[in-house]
Amino acid sequence: MTSPYERPDRAALDALARTVAALEEELAAWRKRSQKAEQELADLRKGVAPAGPELATARQRIGALEGENQAMRRRIAAAREELEALRVQLRFVEHGAGDAA
Repeated sequence: MTSPYERPDRAALDALARTVAALEEELAAWRKRSQKAEQELADLRKGVAPAGPELATARQRIGALEGENQAMRRRIAAAREELEALRVQLRFVEHGAGDAA
């Protein structure tokens, strides 16, 4: 038999779990991209430096990656703020649940 009681912190915990899962997926994607870029850099260091159109393409790629890196840093900062807000809500709910007990 189940209890009709529902934990008051359930919604905050569910939101936190979804945020953490999304962050894990995003981190895995960025890790994969980072490893690919590191491998490309290692390959370039082994061989001759690109020249002509290859150099221009490499510079464009670097610029694009730097832009993506800045965007990712902003998204991570926003996610940290959201996690902190969820943590504050969870503390509030836990405190309220502790007082009710």
